[in-house]
Amino acid sequence: MKTHTGTVVAIAGDLKARGFIQDEGGGTAEEFLAEKRSIYWGVDPTADSIHLGNLVPILLMRRLADAGHEVRFLVGGGTGMIGDPRESGERVLLDAKTVAKNTKAIQKQLSKILGKNKYTIIDNALWLNKLSLVEFLRDTAKHFTVNQLIKRDIIKKRLDDENDSISFTEFSYSLLQGYDFWYLNNHYGVDMQVGGSDQWGNILSGVELIRRREAKSAYALTTPIIMDTKTGKKFGKSEGNAVWLDPEKTSPFDFYQFWLNVADEGLREYFNIFTFLDSESITEILSVHTANPGIRSGQKRLAREVTELIHGASVTDAVAHASEILYGEDPIAALGAISEAELTQVRKYVHGIQLTKKEVVAGMQIADALLVSGLVSSKGEGRRLIEGKGVSLNAIRVEDPAASLNIDSFVKEVVVLKAGKKVALLALK
Repeated sequence: MKTHTGTVVAIAGDLKARGFIQDEGGGTAEEFLAEKRSIYWGVDPTADSIHLGNLVPILLMRRLADAGHEVRFLVGGGTGMIGDPRESGERVLLDAKTVAKNTKAIQKQLSKILGKNKYTIIDNALWLNKLSLVEFLRDTAKHFTVNQLIKRDIIKKRLDDENDSISFTEFSYSLLQGYDFWYLNNHYGVDMQVGGSDQWGNILSGVELIRRREAKSAYALTTPIIMDTKTGKKFGKSEGNAVWLDPEKTSPFDFYQFWLNVADEGLREYFNIFTFLDSESITEILSVHTANPGIRSGQKRLAREVTELIHGASVTDAVAHASEILYGEDPIAALGAISEAELTQVRKYVHGIQLTKKEVVAGMQIADALLVSGLVSSKGEGRRLIEGKGVSLNAIRVEDPAASLNIDSFVKEVVVLKAGKKVALLALK
């Protein structure tokens, strides 16, 4: 693909087939993506990490870049000081230092996801922090009516709720986002914006502002809000179920486990959106999965694909082995097959404790190990769980409430301790 010639690959049909497109503005995707576009997606640094909800439009941007379009990422160092209106309640305003810190962290994550594609990252603080109020009111706000703005879904909901309200600060956010689109169009030639479908009204503000101020066409695409099929909620901070891309906020092991535990009903949608596998490969994977859903081969492949995309191949290998060690039917065999380097990664990412050989040889009771590893809240609870046949050591059920750890149970100096659905890795130090 030679992007410098202006040649682009026609991908609108594939994007629609994979479920990437919710709304189209300025024409159909087939029409406006037939020419090379300069496209942007923006994110406000209200947290120091991207989460799965953000990942959908980012992956759309990567596909657009792969097809030959020019892509830009806007990090809202300016709009992040204001905050996009939520469905209820005002956002807590962040200070400039926090916004700058979050902006830097997000820029680093974007660079990793986009890989070798050429792209530009811009901070809207560069122009919004210099914009005068009078200039903004005369040249931008004048093109919008309050009548239009109060019809936006979130604003209308906030106004209709007797127990809620909306400040002028958040009310004006849509105009700032529209100004961003106009500024990028006017100074960088950006003529298309993408975002989540919940941003449709804000995106149209920019399309309309460009039309009115510059008498030019601009284009827009939104992605659907991807739901967690288990909970029926969207992925995101506001729902309290955010899965973060930052390994310090959501460990690679927990990230892998999230995909390993998705419901069968969501597999095809997740494969289409979050992986770069072609449709034939996805169909084949799902066919094998459907033939024997109990072994969760579909979830395992999905978990590997997405975790490798975000955290890399070596980390993915380690957490996949960790999953087999902790949750597989034969942890001893899994431990025997893992390399020392991978085991080091496993011990880094998996919940566990370190014990001395002296503690084990002295006869540390399993009930005590359950307590110090945090699997139970008291030694008595541990004993009762053992009596109820809810505790295992390397997948072997513990029968005696007074049983002790045995140094021979440790394989490569680790042993897997389970209490009900909870699990910990005990390691010798």
